[in-house]
Amino acid sequence: MAHTLLVLRHAKSDWAVPVSDRERPLAKRGVRQAPHTGRWIADNDLVPDVVIVSPATRAIRTWELVCGAWTAPPTEVRIDEAAYTFGAGGLLGLVRATPESVARLALVGHNPAVEDLVAVLTDESVRMPTSALAVVDLDRWQGAGMRDGRLRYAGRPADESGF
Repeated sequence: MAHTLLVLRHAKSDWAVPVSDRERPLAKRGVRQAPHTGRWIADNDLVPDVVIVSPATRAIRTWELVCGAWTAPPTEVRIDEAAYTFGAGGLLGLVRATPESVARLALVGHNPAVEDLVAVLTDESVRMPTSALAVVDLDRWQGAGMRDGRLRYAGRPADESGF
C-alpha cells in the first residue's frame, strides 16, 4: 500500500499579542490563508485518514480552518505534544509510529521541523512559509526517513489562489 504524507506548516501567527509561544494566535492573514489549503487538499482528493496536530494554539486553529473546507473529516485527529517541535526527529518519530493501515497522514507543525522533515524524507530542500503544504509519497511509514520519499507537491495554496 502506498502512503501519502501531508506536511503542513501552521498559518501566519500574530506576534503582536503578548502571550507565550505556545499560545500565540493566528494573524488575520493566517485566518484568510488556511482555508485555501483545505480546499486544495479536498480538490486533490487528499483528505487524510489521520491528522496529528501540534498543541500550539496557532497549529490547532490552522487545522480547524483547513478541515472546515471538507465535507468528510478525517477519522482520527490527535493533538500530540511530540508535534510541538522545531526539529525533524520528533515528527519523523510520529510518521514511523503510524500504522501501515493508514493511507494518508497529515502533520500540522512548525518550522524548521516541517522543512527538515521533508528534506529527510525526500532529500529535497523545500521552502515552507506559513500555510505551506508539502505532499510526500512513501512506500511505508515504518522506516521512513531513508530519503526514499517522493515529493509530489510543495507550495502555499493561498498563493496559487491569487490571495
